[in-house]
Amino acid sequence: LFLLDAMALVYRAYFAFAQMRKQRGVGMMNSKGLETSAIMGFTTALHDLLQRDKPTHIAVVFDAAGPTLRDTEFDFYKANRQEMPDDIRRSLPYIKAIVEAFRIPVLELEGYEADDIIGTLAKKAARHSYEVYMVSPDKDFGQLVEDKVFIYKPPYQGKGDWELMGPEEVKAKWDIDRVEQVIDILGLMGDSVDNIPGIAGVGEKTASKLLKEFDSIENLLDNTDKLTGKLREKVEAGADMARISKQLATIITDAPFELEEDNLVMEEPDKERLKELFAELEFRTLGQRILGDNFVVTVKPNAQMSLFGSDTNGEAAATVNGEARTIYNTPHIYTLVEGPNAVAKLADQLRKHKEVCFDTETTGLDVLTCGLVGIALSTEPHTGYYIPVPEAEEDARQVVAALNPLLADEGILKVGQNLKYDLLVLHRYGAEVKGTAFDTMIAHYLVEPDLRHGMDYLAETYLGYHPVGIEELIGKKGKGQKSMRDVDLEKVKEYAAEDADITLQLKGVLEPMLKKDEVEKLFHEVEMPVMWVLADMESAGVRLDSGFLQNFSKELAEDQLASRDKVYELAGMEFNVDSPKQLGEVLFERLKIPYTGQKTKTGQYSTGEEVIGKLAAEHDICRYVLDYRELGKLKSTYVDALPGLVNPNTGRVHTTYNQTVANTGRLSSANPNLQNIPIRTERGQQVRKAFIPRDKDHVLFSADYSQIELRIIAALSNDEGMISAFRQKQDIHTATASKVFGVAPGEVDRNMRSKAKAVNFGIAYGQTAFGLAQGLGISRTEAQEIINNYFKEFPGIKRYMDEAIAFASENGYAKTMLGRRRYLKDITSGNQTVRGFAERNAINMPIQGTAADMIKVAMVRIHEAMKKEKMRSKMILQVHDELVFDALKDELADLKLLVTELMENALDIGIHVVVESGAGENWLEAH
Repeated sequence: LFLLDAMALVYRAYFAFAQMRKQRGVGMMNSKGLETSAIMGFTTALHDLLQRDKPTHIAVVFDAAGPTLRDTEFDFYKANRQEMPDDIRRSLPYIKAIVEAFRIPVLELEGYEADDIIGTLAKKAARHSYEVYMVSPDKDFGQLVEDKVFIYKPPYQGKGDWELMGPEEVKAKWDIDRVEQVIDILGLMGDSVDNIPGIAGVGEKTASKLLKEFDSIENLLDNTDKLTGKLREKVEAGADMARISKQLATIITDAPFELEEDNLVMEEPDKERLKELFAELEFRTLGQRILGDNFVVTVKPNAQMSLFGSDTNGEAAATVNGEARTIYNTPHIYTLVEGPNAVAKLADQLRKHKEVCFDTETTGLDVLTCGLVGIALSTEPHTGYYIPVPEAEEDARQVVAALNPLLADEGILKVGQNLKYDLLVLHRYGAEVKGTAFDTMIAHYLVEPDLRHGMDYLAETYLGYHPVGIEELIGKKGKGQKSMRDVDLEKVKEYAAEDADITLQLKGVLEPMLKKDEVEKLFHEVEMPVMWVLADMESAGVRLDSGFLQNFSKELAEDQLASRDKVYELAGMEFNVDSPKQLGEVLFERLKIPYTGQKTKTGQYSTGEEVIGKLAAEHDICRYVLDYRELGKLKSTYVDALPGLVNPNTGRVHTTYNQTVANTGRLSSANPNLQNIPIRTERGQQVRKAFIPRDKDHVLFSADYSQIELRIIAALSNDEGMISAFRQKQDIHTATASKVFGVAPGEVDRNMRSKAKAVNFGIAYGQTAFGLAQGLGISRTEAQEIINNYFKEFPGIKRYMDEAIAFASENGYAKTMLGRRRYLKDITSGNQTVRGFAERNAINMPIQGTAADMIKVAMVRIHEAMKKEKMRSKMILQVHDELVFDALKDELADLKLLVTELMENALDIGIHVVVESGAGENWLEAH
């Protein structure tokens, strides 16, 4: 029998995804604005459990609405618990509906908590010879564990394994002799989540120690005369509260709830109901995983949430395998055009139109190695043309050349979805695409930065249309998957022309949305122009010194072996340092290093970065373990991997820049990810030595904004103290330290400057005293004092933060100086944790987003100026606030002047912007 603690699992899923949102900057929301992370996380965990453990009996238990017996008796119980996040509140009807669609009973009982129902059923079922698994991360359930009753704890954020806790594991976790003592532990130390007070000043270790001596709270309170000093005072003063706390922590096991075994039998799910729910929620991948590959989601455009009524005035948003619009039931005219002569005739015909949408069909996704299979075009809705391209390169170039007059016509707007990919593919075949452009993926990114931007999703969301899937043509990924060249030409024509047709229709939907959200100018003057720049940068690539990397790899391997040998020496034995099991046994059993983490389901110690990192300061062996790992990661991720990414045709590395990932507007890169190449460690910096100029006539030239985000903070806040420091060209961190610590600039030491730097970069992003204390390794009191002094000396910063939060609260979004928006629906949440995350984004987004906009504007203007001056130097890399150029030595002086001027004046923020630059024989030397 599996008994699921519903609310604990829902909260865990929601906040796990919230952490991912914080890291990635992207939420999980469907097209109707419903945050689906809690539903997705809960459903995924439920399905995984059903597939893996195959329970014979199961129930999902919820807290009933209204007060419980504990609330009635003790008004302070759970009084400090934060209000349920609105996203969870809206999710609960869906979660209950999904559970019911799985034909799993939903249990709740007025006046009782879910814990009490689970406790009652667990004990009754165990007496009927069931094995009972209480599925929850809640520590309170430890008191219920016995030979046939277990806690089954899910992994957090999907990492690690499920953890099974029987009596021995519970006793080991709490360092107690009997599982019943979990109640006494909680009674003594309290539980801040449920507002169980415990005894003031008694923590977990003291509680465990007291129970070892006195066995129970009652016996402890009867023998306080055996205690001494402050501890005796604390226990005697908190005696009444300890008794109450134990009562509150005790799970009821005799609630008036019967064990109805037949109702708990696991049944086959109601797949039709699940289809309806997953379609409404737009759970495409999860739906296919649970219901099979034939599950399809189609969405009516701009529909609102409808299953549970409270959030809608509209009709149902989705249908499944019904009368959704598809290529099979929507009238269209798609024409096949073969041969250079027919293509030339078509090009001449289409040049009469003001805009043309085009899309390439290729044999793969690597723009530098894939083959061009065909080109689709559309100039009017429901019409399209498909031009097959021969495999032989010379014949292929003839076809592309016949189309080139249309593509190169600057008077015709070019429309596409992920246009940069098509531009790069066509460029390889001799096409020169010119004119203004409209990329539907980028347009949607500006109006809905938190949602997905794929064409299928956009078509379903805004057109109520379900396009043909690529796997319908070439099959699933794997050995059996065909190439587009192997597919029947009639099918390819329909598939490809549909893409161009649908993309053109999406342009008509998204264009007015850009205007409505006041991001039309940002789209046309920044995002679309920078797309052309990125295409040129990706095409140019950067040369790599593979010989240097080979030698560096050997050096790292030697250093890693040296670190491993130090680990062996300190351990007094040899073992597999890469084995978490062996490492845990050596550290925590052989060397007796105190372990405070939780064990995995298989009983292993956790040896992750967080655990080992905390121990490194006091235990040298942990420091060498971290060193060993860092060297291994650097070697495998960058030094050994980069040579394999050199393109065989160009001899260069070509990253792919993404415009539609980070919702602050920042660019990201992949294959390789240049944003993550290490720079903070000395060894990591060496990787940049491998990036070199194209030949002996070139050098690498790097230009980097100096402290641009701090300058933007000064500009946005109009804080005179910070502006004055920049105007006087003072070191901003020294100037801050001088003010915060009340000393002359010359008296600021390295420690003061380090703290001021942390404050400058942290507080203006909403960092709390707790976060600052953790980052600096100081007390929370000292951290709060630093923050108070900071705001006293820089009142404009505090004013900016308050105004940024107020603006977001009133409008529902934060925006940059150029109007880029980030929507913050949680900004008015009643849950302090959720609202706090949104408030930090309200402060951060205008700063980081404006910096992102600024460098994009600079890139566009530099690119245009270099073309105008007919420079042969090339812009090749962008990493956060830095631009890197393959600079012809004869052009270096002029290039430096041009780049510096255009970067410094890209955006008038009302404060002087500084650009630092350098040149060298490799990227590290230039930087």
